[in-house]
Amino acid sequence: MIELTSDFIERARDIRLVIFDVDGVLSDGKLFFDLKGNEYKSFHAQDGQGMKLLQENGIHVAIISGRSSPIVDRRMKNLGISHVYQGQTNKIKAFEDLLKKLNLQSNQVAHVGDDLPDLALMIRARLAIAVHDANSSILPYCQGQTTRLGGQGAAREVCDALLLAQDKLATVLLPFTEL
Repeated sequence: MIELTSDFIERARDIRLVIFDVDGVLSDGKLFFDLKGNEYKSFHAQDGQGMKLLQENGIHVAIISGRSSPIVDRRMKNLGISHVYQGQTNKIKAFEDLLKKLNLQSNQVAHVGDDLPDLALMIRARLAIAVHDANSSILPYCQGQTTRLGGQGAAREVCDALLLAQDKLATVLLPFTEL
């Protein structure tokens, strides 16, 4: 799990929005195309469960991606995530739009990324988290790094760490123990 330093916990307590990048964070970053131009990605089921848990516990989830893919729209719709910004060459505009829509401040936002296109958001967010296999150039700007790889449960690790830091993880687990 992400190292829960006192700085991480302090920053995580007030997070009300988590923004995830897609390629390299929610997927492993590999892009697959067939001869007809159809794109394929894989998503980890645990990441989806974690994102649902955040939403059920009052934390908004959003996607800001530089690429566009109908597969991402479909996956996010399945997870109940309505704040999806794709094809964002300037991710800051999407970030500012989210803050306005949700009536939040940047100190209530966490951003999870893996490479340079995420850096501007990581700098603006209160809590910046890199996936384990992130490009090393963004690491000095992050307050946490996952132990799991992008597309292989890293997002779930982030979700669990935030819920733990906000003292919500035990409550989240309770309904699953009563089955």
